[in-house]
Amino acid sequence: MSKTSFVDYSPDCDFPIENLPYGVFSTKDDGTPRIGVAIGDLILDLKKSNGVFQGPLLKGKTDVFKQTTLNDFMALGKPYWIEARQSLQSYLAKENSSNRNKGVFVPQSEAKMHLPAQIGDYSDFFSSYYHAYNCSLMFNMAILKSNWRHIPIAYHGRSSSICISGTPVKRPVGQIIENPAQPEPTLQPTKRLDFELEVGVFLGGPLNKLGTTMDIDTVQDNIFGVVILNDWSARDVQLWEMVPLGPFLAKNFASTISPWIVTMEALQPFLTENMKQDPVPLPYLRHEDNYNFDIVLEAHLKTDTSLTKLSQSNYKYLYWTAKQQLCHHAITGCNMRPGDLLGSGTISGPTKDSVGCLMELTFNARDPVTLTDGKHRTFLEDGDEVILSGYCQGQGYRVGFGKCSGKILPSDYPL
Repeated sequence: MSKTSFVDYSPDCDFPIENLPYGVFSTKDDGTPRIGVAIGDLILDLKKSNGVFQGPLLKGKTDVFKQTTLNDFMALGKPYWIEARQSLQSYLAKENSSNRNKGVFVPQSEAKMHLPAQIGDYSDFFSSYYHAYNCSLMFNMAILKSNWRHIPIAYHGRSSSICISGTPVKRPVGQIIENPAQPEPTLQPTKRLDFELEVGVFLGGPLNKLGTTMDIDTVQDNIFGVVILNDWSARDVQLWEMVPLGPFLAKNFASTISPWIVTMEALQPFLTENMKQDPVPLPYLRHEDNYNFDIVLEAHLKTDTSLTKLSQSNYKYLYWTAKQQLCHHAITGCNMRPGDLLGSGTISGPTKDSVGCLMELTFNARDPVTLTDGKHRTFLEDGDEVILSGYCQGQGYRVGFGKCSGKILPSDYPL
């Protein structure tokens, strides 16, 4: 049964009382970033609202909500996160409508969103079966017959270039081979700029120390919440540089995330079966409990003359779960920290309209996409805006993530 808040919103609103995601925002009258919770089309300002957290765990630790990032709150751990959610749902419940006058509510339209955490480290995985399968077909590679079914493959990303939704993305420059018959590279702006439809998980709680590992049976307690992620990719730069060490400049120029972190507690009703894994992973990666989620993911392309839905995928198409990704990341003794971000990798489904990037949609530019205005795309052009979104559909409500968007700006090369 759906819960009810004294804040009004429609059934298709991304931010009902069942959701209550955390973000960091500022306003014109107060430019200091601060923590808030989305409810309807409003933000509950946790820095300026009194009496929200009265539980025994958080009562003496409410200073964590007066910081400019969520890191301190993330570091407290799952029992604190659960109590905070219960307190927020009680505070915003319809029967406590007197809190409307006690809390400080800001319209989302008047807020500027910031990165929700100080992201110390970022790693991006390659965990979607169908994405790996499609890449194998396009490039005649034996991806699924090598180590892919044994290891959650990933690369270390660049946290300094993670951007909040709405941040423009300048077309990157790199070494490119234009003619495979004459393998001499030139330095130029990418001609094959792509989006990647992904989900990112933020970590928190007491995490492993350097030289220690993590337990697959308890590692879920260190996953704080989820955002939509676009790990932009320069495919022509990537093709030249990726052998033998994988992507580098093709990925480091920008990664965009949605501003609201949807907590794992909000996602629990949408648990679904894990994909069957064959062969069975090594013991440190095995878990019998389901840790996949029915999250509908969409990608739209906006131009000056059109808005086109490119694809609709789902988080449940991941082969490797977030638990497995995190345990594998730490198996060497790599120490994880609150605020670290793990990307899922491009999430593609079994059909053409459920793939998660233009490279797959166009089969590496061989089959252009037709936009609603009749124009075509193989890869992104200057002025294009990619809008990613996601939601879980409940009974009479939906848990949404908001937008993850970025508009392509032209390169200024050569200067």
